[in-house]
Amino acid sequence: MAVVERFPNKIRHVEHVWIPMPDGTRLAARLWMPDCAETEPVPAILEYIPYRKRDGVRLRDETMHPYFAGHGYACIRVDIRGSGDSEGVLTDEYLQQELDDGVSIIEWLAQQPWCDGNVGIIGISWGGFNGLQIAAMQPPQLKAIVSVCSTDDRYADDVHYMGGCLLGDNLSWASTMFAYNSLPPDPEIVGDKWREMWFERLQGSGLWLDTWLRHQHRDAYWQHGSICEDFSKVQTPVMAVSGWADGYSNAVFRLLSNLTGPRLGLIGPWSHKYPHIGIPGPAIGFLQECLRWWDKWLKGIETDIMQEPMLRTWMLDSMPPSTFYHQRYGRWVSEPSWPSENIGTQVFKLDKYCLADVKAEVEEQQLCLQSPLSNGLFAGKWCSYSATPDLPHDQREEEGGALVFTTEPIDSSIEILGAPVVELELSADKPVAMVAVRLSDVHPDNKSTRVTYGLLNLTHRDSHEKPTPLEPGKRYRVRVQLNDVAQSFPKGHRIRIAISSSYFPLAWPSCESAKLNIFTGSSQLILPIRAPRTESISFPPVEASASSAKQQLQEGHHNWRVIRELDKDLSTLEVINDAGVYRLEDINMVVKRQSREWYSYQCDDFTSPKGKTLWRWGFKRGDWSVESVTRTLLHCDESYFYLDAELDAYEGEKRVYSQNWNLRIKRNLV
Repeated sequence: MAVVERFPNKIRHVEHVWIPMPDGTRLAARLWMPDCAETEPVPAILEYIPYRKRDGVRLRDETMHPYFAGHGYACIRVDIRGSGDSEGVLTDEYLQQELDDGVSIIEWLAQQPWCDGNVGIIGISWGGFNGLQIAAMQPPQLKAIVSVCSTDDRYADDVHYMGGCLLGDNLSWASTMFAYNSLPPDPEIVGDKWREMWFERLQGSGLWLDTWLRHQHRDAYWQHGSICEDFSKVQTPVMAVSGWADGYSNAVFRLLSNLTGPRLGLIGPWSHKYPHIGIPGPAIGFLQECLRWWDKWLKGIETDIMQEPMLRTWMLDSMPPSTFYHQRYGRWVSEPSWPSENIGTQVFKLDKYCLADVKAEVEEQQLCLQSPLSNGLFAGKWCSYSATPDLPHDQREEEGGALVFTTEPIDSSIEILGAPVVELELSADKPVAMVAVRLSDVHPDNKSTRVTYGLLNLTHRDSHEKPTPLEPGKRYRVRVQLNDVAQSFPKGHRIRIAISSSYFPLAWPSCESAKLNIFTGSSQLILPIRAPRTESISFPPVEASASSAKQQLQEGHHNWRVIRELDKDLSTLEVINDAGVYRLEDINMVVKRQSREWYSYQCDDFTSPKGKTLWRWGFKRGDWSVESVTRTLLHCDESYFYLDAELDAYEGEKRVYSQNWNLRIKRNLV
């Protein structure tokens, strides 16, 4: 990364600004702008998230917002109500209050003497979500957004559920926000009332996992904030960005297909990170690309950004399986629009353990499938953050518990772009069952690299709103759409489909082990085929502004560990994400952040899966020392989920707050 130290404009930095809301609540913000903006107003760019501008994502913010400010924009990072240094209490994600506050922030920005009245929103993940949602409210001052790693559909394509299956990341993400919500504001910003604000959060934020588990189907709760309910409400120009190792790449294709205003899509090889710090690489000069976008839509300067193809994406080359890639080999490709006329299909029939040409005569076979709970231990994380080795392992570890269908070595290379689909004829012996379908690239040495996958709770075969139990023994035809991907399969490799009836802990298993019968011949794989063509697509090298100093005082540790205790027949996946202890030098803040997660099951008991999390987060400056510890345990039987949680807060060595939860939540076809 090239750190830029000289910009066209000198930068004025304001560490803290209060933004008043209509109800009197004040939101905390950090501001960068050209030093001439007071006399020569400029457009404003907003990032609006709960991740603590002061000490949470401080260093990341500093790589981006000063860069835009140096090129003629007022950039503001706002803590959502109840987070960071902002007043109030945060009780859930994407509430209407949050979106209304967002509109009020935009109105406030447009009224400032240093703003010319034009506003853009940029955000990744939460900030990408609420950027789309605020755009749907159509504040007139909002002229463009850049939405990174986000979704238009909060039920079908978010961290909570996938194909109607409860995701393990639902617990992981809830535990992350449980920890964030237990943290105080900085006394240097809010003064003596920091303790009062802290206790308001401790007492009022609640246990979000409880809420999410009580909405197991697509209802009004999830429809709120899902712009797919009415795409026409978003008329603001949208740049939609994601990465193939991220959990949110599918949304880029739906946004390009369904929005009617100006739009561009960009998908690289990255995980859940901005592309200028993207891992796996190659990272790109994303900030320069954003400047082209902002100059066009906020300043009216013609930059030819809209002359780019609607979709630019990284075509992944074949690579051996690995839980962590520093770099993904491949090349940039493009499509002028999406859906694209350049994408065709190739169909393979599922034959007995092989994938046959669609024209081949295939005799129907009934193949039995009943996967063990071990199928999924090496599946990796639903959304990779690349802070740990969280990508899928060699799929041979997983395929022993699955039905596997493989082509012969292909006689010429194949490229796919889009969403593969598997159509299955099947029956089940239980009223509730699931399937996990993986598409893999099988190398000549038989290593198997997962390319993409999809999940389906079979009770959701017709509807996420109103699922219905399976009739044991009845034959159904179901459609499993896998995640969109761009992948090249080289000559001599084989293409493989693996189907399992469990995939824990990526997805929570059904309430009992179900036996599936898969009928070959009428079951098929449909690949979105893209004919290779010569293109010249490139991005500038990575540039960013400098971040302030960080001194590592105690080293962190990141790892995933699979532990098999054969004497107990107990298997555990342990996820370690320990950032250690470090000092943010410019604000003299010592930060400690540690998290651990454990996902376990015993024997082949489908009521034995457990998810347990532990977070420790502390801050220290002089005599001020605080720490919060949060614990969550999710377990189940055939009828209920059981949710146990603990929250403890400390000043120095003294525990000043403690709360426990013990909840029971009925399973509803999950």
